[in-house]
Amino acid sequence: MITKEIRDQYKATIGIECHVQLKTKTKLFSAANNDARDAAPNTLVNHIDFGLPGALPVLNQEAIHLAMRAAFALGTRPQVFSKFDRKHYFYPDLPMGYQITQYDQPIILGGSVEIEVVGVKKKIGITRAHLEADAGKSVHPTNKDYSLVDLNRAGTPLLEIVSEPDMHSSAEAKAYVRELYLRMKYAGVSDANLYYGNMRFDVNVSVSKEPGKLGTRTETKNINSFRAVEKDVDYEINRQIELLEKGEAIVQETRGWDDAKQKTFSQRSKENADDYRYMPDPDVPPVILDETYIEEIEAEMPALPHEWRERLSQLGLDEARVETLLDAEVEEGQTSYLPLIEMNLDKPDVARFLSNWFVNLEIPLYRETKVVDILNDVERLKIYLATYELVGANKLSSTNAKALLAELLRDNVVPEDVAVYAEEKGYIQVSDEAEVAKIVEQVILDNPKAAEDVKNGEAKAAQFLVGQVMKLSRGKANPQLAQELIKRQLGR
Repeated sequence: MITKEIRDQYKATIGIECHVQLKTKTKLFSAANNDARDAAPNTLVNHIDFGLPGALPVLNQEAIHLAMRAAFALGTRPQVFSKFDRKHYFYPDLPMGYQITQYDQPIILGGSVEIEVVGVKKKIGITRAHLEADAGKSVHPTNKDYSLVDLNRAGTPLLEIVSEPDMHSSAEAKAYVRELYLRMKYAGVSDANLYYGNMRFDVNVSVSKEPGKLGTRTETKNINSFRAVEKDVDYEINRQIELLEKGEAIVQETRGWDDAKQKTFSQRSKENADDYRYMPDPDVPPVILDETYIEEIEAEMPALPHEWRERLSQLGLDEARVETLLDAEVEEGQTSYLPLIEMNLDKPDVARFLSNWFVNLEIPLYRETKVVDILNDVERLKIYLATYELVGANKLSSTNAKALLAELLRDNVVPEDVAVYAEEKGYIQVSDEAEVAKIVEQVILDNPKAAEDVKNGEAKAAQFLVGQVMKLSRGKANPQLAQELIKRQLGR
């Protein structure tokens, strides 16, 4: 068992390679369908994916477009010149005997992603990002002495994003991969569905006692969740420190992650670039981008997560609420939130009202109930703005506002007049002073001990009586008026 004292003697260094599946309709070099989620094995393939003799690849222009958007999402610009190469290795799920990728002149160089861990912001550098065609998938049936090959993924367009080794803890690694996920989603580059492997992470970890000197690294391949990235880093740091403390050497190797056992396992020794015999691909011409085209892509970029954080923080939202909104905006099967907030940024009170009710009511409601039939943006904005006006006019308490919104959202109801609907349903609060005064008088008679405590200056007793007024009025009494009348009737 590694103690904290021993662990603190070592510095961990982490770099991550992220494979992002681009959301094109077809594959990188063939016309086969790019969506293999529910397809039967080997049904989304053609002569190019099979690597048949004489089959010539044709570059998918949309993949270039999405890679350019990714460049801007990573804080840089796409390279004017990039080219494709052949990376040679031999495996059953790679029919051509080589992978078409970008080696020394990729489409993206440089960039950075900012993360925040425990209130501390940090920039993680991007070394490069290159386009490549994915390999197929080898399937190893349980208790069988054979393997199967599914080539549906062969030729799938990937963008491999390689970070600088700038991370030094599992928390930083987790924050980085989550930020990559958000940026690729917001930029429209990928569906980034982790369950279907649209984003996969190869995590490199090393530890060293010597300042400025890196240790021998291991690479854990094909991790597909933020939590698993975090757990992998922690496990590898501890495993490597334990070996070094025993006087053993770290082997540079490729490892896998066993999620059930929460540990890594050895797969194979790590290859070097020389092993792949890279060479320029003679069948795929270089990509040369026009500066005007680059500027057009830059102009079409939407607001990215870090820009939304700035906008939302200016509304006074705390970090937890901001991150909840950012996540919910891109969750599968969810509705939109940020566009409605954006439409009202010139009215901060309205935007803040929307943000708080999205976080406190609508997002938890849809996550809990798994509602599929959701009101559209126009309908939702109508009921939210009407509710905002009713609250502002002291006609609706916060409790009844929550009940009203929950009912409308859950039942997909859009009244012609929300105020009339709220009145008919008994949500409108009573602000008639004479009527509330009668209720207050009854509550004071029913709770003499609390009334006496209020006379003696106990604030909690006053709140208790307000609660009793709300209970007796079935939530209809104006709580501010009730509190004022309690103090007035008890001479406070």
